[in-house]
Amino acid sequence: MNDFDFFVGTWDVVNRRLLRRNSGSDEWEEFPGRSVARGFFGGAGSFDEMTLPTKDFDGATVRVYDPARQEWSIHWINSTRGIDPVPMVGRFADGVGTFYADDTDEGHPIRVRFIWSGVTPESCRWEQAFSYDGEQTWETNWTMDFTRVS
Repeated sequence: MNDFDFFVGTWDVVNRRLLRRNSGSDEWEEFPGRSVARGFFGGAGSFDEMTLPTKDFDGATVRVYDPARQEWSIHWINSTRGIDPVPMVGRFADGVGTFYADDTDEGHPIRVRFIWSGVTPESCRWEQAFSYDGEQTWETNWTMDFTRVS
C-alpha cells in the first residue's frame, strides 16, 4: 500500500512511443503530455488523468491495491476506446514497480510488462514492453519520463 503516493501531483510528461511494434523498427515518435494524479482509499488507490495535446486521445489510469495479495491492479482508460479490459498486476520491490498481463497485439498473444523506476521527489519513469515469445525477449514500445510541475 502507498506505493503510488510519490505520484500525487502534477507532472509534465515526455512520451516516446515506437511507431511500429514487433517489426524490428527503431523509429520513435515523441510527444508531450500533462498528468495530474491523486490518491484515494488512504493510499490503497491511485488515479491519474493524462492530457495529450498533440494526439487525438487522452488517457487515465486507476490503480487499486489488494492487501491480501499485496499487489496492485492497474487499469488503463483511453478517451476514444474506453477501459482496457485486461489489468496489469504486480508490485514494487526495491523501489521498482513491475506489473504484467497477458493480452493481444493486433491479434497476436503477448505478455505485457510495465516498469516504474527512477522514482525521486521530482521525477520518475514508466515504460511498457511486449513479449511475443513467452518472455524470452522484450520490446520496449512506450516510455514516459515525468517531471514534477512546481
